[in-house]
Amino acid sequence: MSTLTNDLENDVRSRPARVSTASFPETNVEQTPDGAFRRQRNWFTARFGEGEGRVIPEAGRYLLLGNPGCGWNRRQLITLRLLGLTEVVPFVLLTGRDDQGWRIAPSGNDLAQRFGSNLLNDFYRRTDPDFRGRGTSPTVIDSVTGTVVTNNYHPLSLDWETAWAPFHRAGAPDLYPEALRAEIDLLNQQIFDDVNNGTYKVIFATNPEAARAAKTVFEARLADFDFRLASRRYLFGDQLTDSDIRLFVTLSSFERGYRPGIARIFGEENTARVQDFPSLWAYARDLFSQGLVDDRELYFLGLVPGPSGDYLEGSLLVGDAPLPTPEESLAAWREPHGRDALGGSPLYSGPGGGGSYELWHFAD
Repeated sequence: MSTLTNDLENDVRSRPARVSTASFPETNVEQTPDGAFRRQRNWFTARFGEGEGRVIPEAGRYLLLGNPGCGWNRRQLITLRLLGLTEVVPFVLLTGRDDQGWRIAPSGNDLAQRFGSNLLNDFYRRTDPDFRGRGTSPTVIDSVTGTVVTNNYHPLSLDWETAWAPFHRAGAPDLYPEALRAEIDLLNQQIFDDVNNGTYKVIFATNPEAARAAKTVFEARLADFDFRLASRRYLFGDQLTDSDIRLFVTLSSFERGYRPGIARIFGEENTARVQDFPSLWAYARDLFSQGLVDDRELYFLGLVPGPSGDYLEGSLLVGDAPLPTPEESLAAWREPHGRDALGGSPLYSGPGGGGSYELWHFAD
């Protein structure tokens, strides 16, 4: 069943008008003294599971609110889809964001009617009157109480993979295998710092040297993964894990979502493409071919049109920019990847391996 509907397209058209990124908290409040972007802490950090302070999973009760163009949210959508949880945890679209924050879509949910607002930030304040900052995509809401459970996207996919296991479909992949969890946690931190958030560190830096440093680290990390994936099908060998999903969301949106903003700062000729890293690019196409992007996400990535035949407008971050046509980009993603025969070892000398057989351990 297609998720590209007239209602979805109408919801997107109802999103608030864009505002300049110069007015964003990211470029005003979320800055270090030397002009580098430092992302805000997540305000609500409850975890799903058994035990004190944990939220017991319950099918249909908890809603995932987010925007498919947002990598933090798309990571959750991919994980839910792979595990067979899309009906268990319903998704509610956030249409767009302005100086009042994210807006909840008018169709497909009754949150505004029941709780009196279509502003995500109002649900945050309803949950905690002391809330400060900005509500984020994704956010999980309790549909019974209208209160926020968590916007802590860092461990959220891990909860879908573990605490929600009783609801997994038969044959669902083990994306967070117990034997690799310590390594996955370390690698996920590196992927977040240098790749997922690395693009924002470039675009939202207010100091040109901070932007240059972030770009250097980002491109070096892509080179590292390119070498790692030359002899491994996935980051940990022959098994798809949570780490692959985290890396993929940035790779799949880089060309049309982030690179134009980086190239605007440094120039086209000085800005790397994922295609410059052959093993990494083939790996990304491999994951693409396995369904890690559905039709709704293809629409939000600007690769397919909606039911009207119109394509989604450019990225919130970069606005209009010279890009390959959507048809050219989609055709490139569908080129054969030639990685089916790869297996490989989970052992590596970089992040997730610590460079030795001893791993760092962090306090709970």
